[in-house]
Amino acid sequence: MGEPDSGALRRDETALDWLNFCLADVKDGLGPFLAIFLLSGEHWNPGSIGIVLTIGGLATVLARGPAGALVDTITWKRSLIAVAAGAVSIATIAMALVPRFSPVALAQAASGIADAVFPVAIAAISLGIFGRKKLTHRIGRNEAFNHAGNVATAAVAGVAGYVFSPSAVLWVVAILAALSIFATFRIDGKSIDHRLARGADDGDHGKTESNAFEVFIGNRPLLLFTIAITLFHFANAAMLPLVGEELAKTNQNARSLFIASCIIVAQIVMVPMAILVGRKADQWGRKPLFLAGFAVLPLRGLLYTLVQDPVALIAIQILDGIGAGIFGALFFIVVADLTKGSGHYNLAQGASGACWGFGAALSNTVAGQIVNMFDYSAAFLFLAGCAVIALLVFLFGVPETLGWAPAKTPGRRSAAEASADA
Repeated sequence: MGEPDSGALRRDETALDWLNFCLADVKDGLGPFLAIFLLSGEHWNPGSIGIVLTIGGLATVLARGPAGALVDTITWKRSLIAVAAGAVSIATIAMALVPRFSPVALAQAASGIADAVFPVAIAAISLGIFGRKKLTHRIGRNEAFNHAGNVATAAVAGVAGYVFSPSAVLWVVAILAALSIFATFRIDGKSIDHRLARGADDGDHGKTESNAFEVFIGNRPLLLFTIAITLFHFANAAMLPLVGEELAKTNQNARSLFIASCIIVAQIVMVPMAILVGRKADQWGRKPLFLAGFAVLPLRGLLYTLVQDPVALIAIQILDGIGAGIFGALFFIVVADLTKGSGHYNLAQGASGACWGFGAALSNTVAGQIVNMFDYSAAFLFLAGCAVIALLVFLFGVPETLGWAPAKTPGRRSAAEASADA
């Protein structure tokens, strides 16, 4: 496949910008908003809220591996994104109209399955259009527009929740998910190199194929990276929902505005963090930037136990913006580094994402039960301790992946070497 001309690249770049903006859909903030809606508007208890959030997370976990394998295989990646976006729109409307346990649980499961598609498909399209040399910049730009979309959506949702009802955020998500379908088909499908999009290359040395088991299980750096980010997300996922639940008990009238403010502050900080990764990760390396992202999480958990003032709690979200902004961009880049030439980039994304998705989903249930048995401070301290372990695993177990190359396994040869022997 020949390279698209500069005009076509600009059109595809703009379409990807809008797709990431629309697909943000308060994705990182839907959990906290849903928690507030169910707690204050529908009078659910924290344990039940944690369960339905976990159901959505587990559905995503179970779907991520198959979604990655599917994206590696198909050439209709844009249509897959469109179908998933339609499913999210329908599911969020269902939660708004029928806020009972069984319908909400079912809608969370459907939305969770759809959510598994977006990150792997967008990363694959980005690699397939822009190639490895431009991937770091493109991923940073993807994440910057994603966070900008979160800011805009959270602002609209927060005001709508304050003026109308907490369920308004679900309608905002449904509308933006539908708009993302239009943005998806603005990308020129002919511009995507589907072979490159699945990582079936090794630079100037031809193509190296390997089986899916070897790509993930046989790759020690990828395994340790996955363990570290799983612990990170287990520690991170429940923090903001817990803060929202705690403050909703004493700030009923401003609950939606508070959550919106927390999300907006974090997402605003994530935008420059994503841009920083896109511009500097190829110069500074991946590990120093990632270490900074890991380090702020335990501090954030500790501060939540010491601060009760709503304004101060909102300010703490700056730390969330630093950590999540760095993580969101570097995850796709590091996995691309560690799977170069395998032909299973998206499967590796899905498998690794499934692991940390499981940690995130479990976080809400575990933290909710700790709150029921003890209090909110105990939950925050527990999560902060898990964040420290995540930092140590990454620090001592994961190498710098910029320029990383796997050690050759006996009997494994690249396609170029096999061709030369023939």
